[in-house]
Amino acid sequence: MAVPKRKTTPSKRGMRRSADALKNPTYVEDKNSGELRRPHHIDLKTGMYRGRQIMTPKD
Repeated sequence: MAVPKRKTTPSKRGMRRSADALKNPTYVEDKNSGELRRPHHIDLKTGMYRGRQIMTPKD
């Protein structure tokens, strides 16, 4: 049977448990289309990012 060689410190235990407090991803409303999108991400339907045309829009 596997047994830990050393006791897990409270710091390491807390670092492991920090992922339990993750919340749902946030979304913002796009100014032009009004659809929800992730912040700091390209809008794939229009190809816009921060008011500039980055890529050609999907059809």
